[in-house]
Amino acid sequence: MATARKGRELFTILETSADTESTTVCDSQDAPLNLSADVKWFEIPYRKPDSDEEDGVREEEEEEEDGEGENGFTGTAAAAAEAADAASFIAGGGCNIILVTGSNGLKHDEDEYAEDCYYSTSTNCSDSNSNDSDIDFSDLEEEERRSFFSFEDDLDEDCTSPDFWGEPDQVISIEPFSAVSGPQHSLGDDADTRDYFRILFPDSLFEHMVEQTNKYALYRQRRSGKSDPHWHPTDVREMRAYVGLNILMGINQLPDIGMYWASDIFIGNAGFKKTMTARRFEKLTQYLQLCDRESEPVRGERGYDALFKVRPLLDVVESTMWDAYTPNRCLTIDKCAIVMNGRFSPTQYMPSKPLRKGLTVWMMCDSRSGYCHRAKIYIGKPGDDEEAATLGYRVVASLVRGLEGQFHHIFMDSFFTSVPLLQRLLREGLYACGPTHPGRKGYPEVLHPRNVGKLSQGEFYQCQRGNVVATVTRDVKVVSCLSTNSAPGIVGISPSRQQRESEGEGESDSMEGSGLSFGVPRPLPLLLYQENMRGVDLCDQLRDCYQVGRPCKKWWRYFLWFYVNLCIVNAYIILRESRGGTPPAGFNGKQFTQRHFRVRLAQQLIGDYQGARGMERAARKRHADSPIEYGHRLERMSERSRRCRNCTNKGLRHESVFGCKICNVHLCRGGCFSEFHK
Repeated sequence: MATARKGRELFTILETSADTESTTVCDSQDAPLNLSADVKWFEIPYRKPDSDEEDGVREEEEEEEDGEGENGFTGTAAAAAEAADAASFIAGGGCNIILVTGSNGLKHDEDEYAEDCYYSTSTNCSDSNSNDSDIDFSDLEEEERRSFFSFEDDLDEDCTSPDFWGEPDQVISIEPFSAVSGPQHSLGDDADTRDYFRILFPDSLFEHMVEQTNKYALYRQRRSGKSDPHWHPTDVREMRAYVGLNILMGINQLPDIGMYWASDIFIGNAGFKKTMTARRFEKLTQYLQLCDRESEPVRGERGYDALFKVRPLLDVVESTMWDAYTPNRCLTIDKCAIVMNGRFSPTQYMPSKPLRKGLTVWMMCDSRSGYCHRAKIYIGKPGDDEEAATLGYRVVASLVRGLEGQFHHIFMDSFFTSVPLLQRLLREGLYACGPTHPGRKGYPEVLHPRNVGKLSQGEFYQCQRGNVVATVTRDVKVVSCLSTNSAPGIVGISPSRQQRESEGEGESDSMEGSGLSFGVPRPLPLLLYQENMRGVDLCDQLRDCYQVGRPCKKWWRYFLWFYVNLCIVNAYIILRESRGGTPPAGFNGKQFTQRHFRVRLAQQLIGDYQGARGMERAARKRHADSPIEYGHRLERMSERSRRCRNCTNKGLRHESVFGCKICNVHLCRGGCFSEFHK
């Protein structure tokens, strides 16, 4: 069907049907960028209406205004004939071109479509009312901060005018991506897991952790006025072993930290007992520190930094992550949540997320491998309403620094996508794609849900301004999208679940209740988004498989273990891509997975380190056949009685002044001596 209005046409609506002929599928050699080869796609040709046909339709509209339907389409036979002629213009495509009569040319009952629309018209989704969180920009120079906050400078004054958007018949220009990408290091084939981890988490960080931990222990003892008899300074070897034990705790997970040192043979871990005692592990956890607490500025003072406690870690890790892997063409920007049990003011409550309470981190990851190039931490909602309104704009501008002019393709979700942002990225040589809220400033008024009406599945409308293409379509729900890397009029059909399973991926499952539709034609921006908006999800999957560290009340510890875990994931990706699937030397398994990488890394960090109690246990094991022969004997240890070690291991409480001086333990007179030395 076709309609007209007394003025000129604003844009063209492109409508597709699912039953397209196989002859419309284009050659895979000319497939659109970033689209997988198994997606069948075809292009809808565009034809402007002839001037004679326009005049005829306008006369019909003046004569039969009362014949319009509820959607604003003319119901005359002549209009139907013209629509049939337009449909026949597309050879075998199963598509037709519909002309819009104006911004109010499509009408509908709002109550009818609201229940099927993903974005409700009653919800104000504009940037100015965003209540989401802020990120940390304290590491930026003043000039950079002004450029990130100057949202109005990048806003085209005409983007809200009716003449800004035009018909989707313009040719877009996409420059080819030719930059060198991938892992950047000089490691050879004999490199092992610790060498790859050292690229991202250098030894200088362990030395810094040792220095600040020892200083913080003295600082705490001076403040309390008491010395800690169970504390002695740590060193780099012990700190590496401590981190290695925390990595192993994510693989061998137990509900309580003391269970790793339990005497029960079915629960206790012999490797943990050999490395260090439970008390020593507890003391290292108590005094672990990354900054000089004595020089920390308080809130309100000059130089105050909300992330002061983790700033040394951020300065090093953010630089190493960026230098170790040059970004590929397709990148994903999204947020991830860190579960937290402590108290921290920027903690967010997210009822729609699996982690309802946690810390927010914005991440930019590779769309294929999941490698995280940058991560920015949320530190609190800004006090300025103008800054809060442009949060998504400033997040993306901060994450893409250094990519200007390299023609990367950025994929992001609806929180970030806006017309001013895409215009700025396009000027900087970056292409972008992502869904958006129809209430955003600059989004075409004619594509708002109240003007489009109720869409059928697979139907989509588009309008264009240069490289910027706005799309509204219905897949499972109505989705609005903006893009600068996809030509208008291209439709693709992804392989259905039954088709994938018939190729050997598994038995067929019921599609009811899955919330997904397969085999529905989708416009190119939505296809690209589905193919490439998975980088952060891949990184989260690798990171969440094995957590590092234990829950605590100190908020900065969550960021410490988050970045340690992130470095492990990135190191594993670098190793996998550098070696082409070949495992390190000495590995005898069939496939070198992330679990093998973590276990091997933890073992190399621990090495042959043994604490004082570990050496005692080793000596005790060597002399267990005849303890008296090697000088172990029961003798008086002190004037003050202490708990018997053997009874304590069995859960009993007995005290004695006797014991073994070589083992440096108190033991009861009787069978505890021989039983302990077995």
